[in-house]
Amino acid sequence: MTLELYQDVALSHDLPEHQLKAGDVVTLVDLVPHPTGGEKGCILEVFNAVGETIDVVTVPISAVESLRADEILTVRSRVQIN
Repeated sequence: MTLELYQDVALSHDLPEHQLKAGDVVTLVDLVPHPTGGEKGCILEVFNAVGETIDVVTVPISAVESLRADEILTVRSRVQIN
C-alpha cells in the first residue's frame, strides 16, 4: 500500500477511544516514525460530513487502508461505540 500525504484513507478497525469505526474515511496528514523503532504511525484529520475538522488522531500505519473504487461513502452520527 502506497500512502500519500493528504489522501483520504479508511480506518481498518474501530477506534472507540475516538468514537471512530472501521470504514470511516479520514485524511492522512503526516507519517511519523515510532519513537522506539516500532511500526510507523499516521496522523489523521477527521472531518464531519460538512467538512469541519472534528479530531486529529495518531494511529499505527496498519490501522488505515487505501480507498477502493468498489466502495461507497456513507454517513453516520458520531456516537459512543460500545
